[in-house]
Amino acid sequence: MKFFSTNDKNHQVGLAEAVIKGLAPDQGLYFPAEIPKLSEEFISSLQDNSFREIGYEVVGALFSDDLSELQIKELVDHTLAFDAPLVKVEEGIYTQELFHGPTLAFKDFGARFCSKLMSMLLQNAGQKVRVLVATSGDTGSAVANGFLGVDGVEVIILFPKGKVSKLQEQQFTTLGQNIKCLEVDGVFDDCQRLVKQAFLDKELNEQLILTSANSINIARWIPQALYYFRAYSLLEDPSKKLVISVPSGNFGNLAAGILAMKMGLPIEHFVASTNLNKVVPEYLKGDDFLPKPSVQTISNSMDVGNPSNFPRLLALFNQDEGELREYVSGAFYDDQQTRDAVKEIHALGYLADPHGAVGYLGLKKFMADRPEFQGIFLETAHPGKFREVVEETLEMSIELPDRLEKFLKGEKKSEPMNAEFSEFKEYLQQL
Repeated sequence: MKFFSTNDKNHQVGLAEAVIKGLAPDQGLYFPAEIPKLSEEFISSLQDNSFREIGYEVVGALFSDDLSELQIKELVDHTLAFDAPLVKVEEGIYTQELFHGPTLAFKDFGARFCSKLMSMLLQNAGQKVRVLVATSGDTGSAVANGFLGVDGVEVIILFPKGKVSKLQEQQFTTLGQNIKCLEVDGVFDDCQRLVKQAFLDKELNEQLILTSANSINIARWIPQALYYFRAYSLLEDPSKKLVISVPSGNFGNLAAGILAMKMGLPIEHFVASTNLNKVVPEYLKGDDFLPKPSVQTISNSMDVGNPSNFPRLLALFNQDEGELREYVSGAFYDDQQTRDAVKEIHALGYLADPHGAVGYLGLKKFMADRPEFQGIFLETAHPGKFREVVEETLEMSIELPDRLEKFLKGEKKSEPMNAEFSEFKEYLQQL
């Protein structure tokens, strides 16, 4: 399959170049030249298939031109080593738990897929690749743990000083080996800008092979479509109309859900649920897309003022803004509303993190006058990753899984970095 740049449909590359380069030379995101349509027979039989069997079919439809059947099986088995169960929260409303992987966040799926695929593609390259990652929280930990010890790959993670939860920070700053961490004096958007500038710097790219494992990379983005198929396969009544509310920051997760829909999954509608970083919800109401400085909130993984996956949302609808707004609506909530939602969900017998709580609010708003719908909100991280916020909100202590406790005991290793590109460039040149 070929992949084109969202800035120029005529610029097309193969899978290996799209994955290793990460970003197109014109700063566009790579996007499948064709979206394969899965058979109605497969869709109707989803409930009879395991998560991995679903993965073989979906990944095969997308990558069979480039990978052998054995490679696809190996890739899917490595990625889907844990489940994404559906939990009923109240009548007609479910949450899909995406935190059963090694770092207890949804990005484990994409990070494992990306690291495995990249190692396959680099097997005979004989050159070291530098993976640059900007993170507002969970991306850093998922990518670091996914790429830890992978031969021929060095990961450089940029994170905003003081704006990532302690536990998230510990999950990537304590690993060492081929994982290097830079603590940037700025916000997430500064980290993202530095990474993009590095990809566009001609001198750097002549000296180093640079790529990304953020959701701008198709190998991180596309596999996130898999758990939407899993969610549908677990519904009690798949014949009822389905809406999915996606807590959104960089919007790769939402775009992956729409990709699943375009491949034939019968999802009627999506809700882009955000915190006060509301650029996309305002756009979906009819405003222009106007990036703004990010605002710090208690749902920090969504603190993104200039979502990099926005061009993919448009590409999924062939630049038809009207169709995008027809299938996707937006909602945004402040910290107090988020805390109130955590309490409301807990009263129903479920413990949610702040991001899942925002997703729940967006879902409830959409379903308020639509009894014909059933809904799913994505629980993107274990509430223990946001322990301070959840405990303070609920006035109770929560138990951390053993995996999280182990990270807290590690020694932090990071280097300070200002938000100027010149300093970051000098750092890369000295590697």
